[in-house]
Amino acid sequence: MGFFDRFREKRHRADIASALYVTTVQQSRLPRFYLELNVPDTIDGRFDMIVLHVMLLIRRLRGEGKLAVAVSQELLDLLFADMDRNLREMGIGDMSIGKHVKKVAKAFYGRAEILESGLETGVDALASGLLEILYRTIEDAKGPATILATYVIGTDQHLANQSSDDILAGHIRFDVER
Repeated sequence: MGFFDRFREKRHRADIASALYVTTVQQSRLPRFYLELNVPDTIDGRFDMIVLHVMLLIRRLRGEGKLAVAVSQELLDLLFADMDRNLREMGIGDMSIGKHVKKVAKAFYGRAEILESGLETGVDALASGLLEILYRTIEDAKGPATILATYVIGTDQHLANQSSDDILAGHIRFDVER
């Protein structure tokens, strides 16, 4: 494979990841999460919802081959670049941006681990995880956390039923009915 072929392949992966990331962010910003399910409409709350949806997408891409691995990495790169850009817009200076991005990465992996564990063990465990990460600043959020856990499990199943070819072409549909 020549230099230009590798460049085109990388550009193709980046285009796929970009399309998937845009759809993922749009889904994470649905007003329903913030108005009906009491997800805090804050920087942290919005970050948590993006993490949740990116994690579901990466989970779906597991085991789908080299392109899926590369697209998953591109998705993470986009997430961290987006967070870097947002931190800069909030006034975080160049000297400390690296430290903040490391915190974002640590937060992503910690949240993803909790969500992944909850998905493996069921609604109650996932709701407990959501209480810990998403609803940590809200009292008495067990009801919304359980509804959101049901949404997450349904969305995970909905993504599992989508064609890998479609997803790896940059087309994904989230289950907005839950």
